[in-house]
Amino acid sequence: MMRQYELVERVQRYNPNCDEGLLNRAYVYAMQKHGTQKRDSGDPYFSHPLEVAAILTDLKVDDATIVIALLHDTIEDTDATRQEIDQLFGVEIGQLVEGLTKLQKLDLVSKRTAQAENLRKLLLAIAEDLRVLLVKLADRLHNMRTLHFAPESKRGRIAEETMEIYAPLAGRMGMQDMRDELEDIAFRTLHPDAFSAIQARLDEMESLQKDLIADIEKELKENLETRGIVATVKGRRKQPYSIFRKMIDKQLGFEQLSDIYGFRVLVDDVDTCYRALGVVHQLWRTVPGRFKDYISTPKPNGYKSLHTTVVGPHRQRVELQFRTHGMQQVNEYGIAAHALYKDKISESGHLPQLADDTAAYAWLRQTVEALSEGASPEEFLENTKLELFQDQVFCFTPKGLLIALPRGATPIDFAYAVHTNIGNTCVGCKINGRITPLVTELKNGDEVEIIRSKAQVPPPTWETIAVTGKARAAIRRATREATRKQFAALGRQVLETVFSREGRELTDALLEQALPRLSQPTVPDLLAAVGRAEVPSADVLKACFPDYREERAARQTAAQRQEGGWFSFAAQAGIKFHGDSDSIRAHGLPIRTVAADLPVRFAPDGGAVPGDRIVGIVEPDVGITIYPIQSPALIAFEDKPDRWLDVRWDIDSEDPIRFPARISIQSFNEPGSLARIAKAISDSDGNIDNIGMARRTPDFHEIVVDLEVWDIKHLTQILNELRVLPNVGKVDRVNG
Repeated sequence: MMRQYELVERVQRYNPNCDEGLLNRAYVYAMQKHGTQKRDSGDPYFSHPLEVAAILTDLKVDDATIVIALLHDTIEDTDATRQEIDQLFGVEIGQLVEGLTKLQKLDLVSKRTAQAENLRKLLLAIAEDLRVLLVKLADRLHNMRTLHFAPESKRGRIAEETMEIYAPLAGRMGMQDMRDELEDIAFRTLHPDAFSAIQARLDEMESLQKDLIADIEKELKENLETRGIVATVKGRRKQPYSIFRKMIDKQLGFEQLSDIYGFRVLVDDVDTCYRALGVVHQLWRTVPGRFKDYISTPKPNGYKSLHTTVVGPHRQRVELQFRTHGMQQVNEYGIAAHALYKDKISESGHLPQLADDTAAYAWLRQTVEALSEGASPEEFLENTKLELFQDQVFCFTPKGLLIALPRGATPIDFAYAVHTNIGNTCVGCKINGRITPLVTELKNGDEVEIIRSKAQVPPPTWETIAVTGKARAAIRRATREATRKQFAALGRQVLETVFSREGRELTDALLEQALPRLSQPTVPDLLAAVGRAEVPSADVLKACFPDYREERAARQTAAQRQEGGWFSFAAQAGIKFHGDSDSIRAHGLPIRTVAADLPVRFAPDGGAVPGDRIVGIVEPDVGITIYPIQSPALIAFEDKPDRWLDVRWDIDSEDPIRFPARISIQSFNEPGSLARIAKAISDSDGNIDNIGMARRTPDFHEIVVDLEVWDIKHLTQILNELRVLPNVGKVDRVNG
């Protein structure tokens, strides 16, 4: 265990003017308070806060952060009090220690909501003072280093939380070395077999290419020196998790990986970075498409560097990174590199603060702003994870504003990144001057112009297209608000009909007075509840007129007598409809704007089956057509949000029925082929409705089969049975 003077010496190496007395008091106080407490490893508990402090000295943080690290478990695990810490170390240190204590109580993941609330508290605390993040990450790193001592039942949960939240959070704050270590330990815990396999392959490769790193370092340094460039060259082998992630993301085998080895070239200034890059490109052949300039366009976490991949000695592909020593400091320590060191607490009594003008801190502020949007903890957790894991692509507005987005982002994400109102009113886009679909994946350097319309409401299907958490959350909010307005309009029409039938007049003032009796906060909320059939219209009538007594004999309106049209069909088909005020009326009333009953049908080419996510499209002279969400035909309705209906399945398990589906089969042209296909469908309890030849050649037939199945699981079973037939080359589902 590190001694008191050793800790002080570690701080003095990078901060000779540190407050030695403050550090000594914190060391002695924490050691006395933890006393004889033990960790799972059997070591004295005080060794943990001491190691956390040691990790932070490697990041070269200020004295106060070291003190907070030493004290961070005292309030929770000992008899120390906030008042006592305030008296000994100051109010601000007391606040930060207490803040970390509150976070600690929700540290382990038992439920998704608890994890979401933990992340929410963490980000709010970080927004108050970034040193909370530094201590929390160092605390997590030491816990991960000693994870093998923890009970086996907890290891998986701790490693999963580290992989999902703390490692990517360290990355977004620019602390890449810490992220790499957190990920590798978590990877080794969660996937021990994969870790061992990759580690074995790396060791084998290193034994076969013992001198590769040394040879490249030497040759590179000599060539730079001949051009008058003084540089420090450091070679390294990439970590197992980094390799594993690349294999998964790009679907590559180990032998296909091109940059297992990486080299950093450190120089004195930016101009020399580009000169050194030119030397390397003349020395070795470059790999096309692998050059990235993060100096002119830094990453959101402040990372700056030039990246290129070349075919170096031994015909081995290697990645090279060119940066200044200052860039290396920021890239290695992230936000910790922006700390301001002072001899002691300032005259005003406030702690020295970390710089808050970094790109990483700007991202953090934007993320915390999302807390005020009213999203549920689970939504916040999902959206924040999306932001944490993003790999950047950089695009521009027509005025030259740089917008950083995750890989795979679309113009929808771009629009919401510029402003929420721009996203909500987006109807189209131009990419590099050409009109392009909104589902187009953006590339580095694209100039994106958003085409807007005030009449636009973002369709719910955009949520499946959007990649960023901000866009998804905004689409959900806009959809909820649009749906609420639709139900409110529907509720008003229902109440107007009921009040008129009883000879009463409906007014907002009347509804306002009835709100307490109906437990509704506002009139629009009440109207929406009536539209959703959550509050019966008769209850509203009674609340507005307490002397009202509903007649025992039920009145059957003309609309109710017509019930049994398309609503009956929907019930038989096992579909529940949640409509909008322009298309459907609830409470048994007929379809609005349609004279007769509105028919319902499935999409003519492919249909839909239970288990599919489905939508309804109102089509003039046709009625409502049900499409699976993956149907390409929906693209034609992308700019017609008023024709989309929210529908869902409501299957009666005691009275199952079959649903239409269409499949395409590529079969070899041989005798008995069709019979074997029909038998396989029949043996799987599928009902063939129609068979046709889409294409015929001497070698194969393309057969289109319309069949009826119980649900998506049944359809998948039939597809699998057909795929194993010797005469079948390919089987796909067809969605019209």
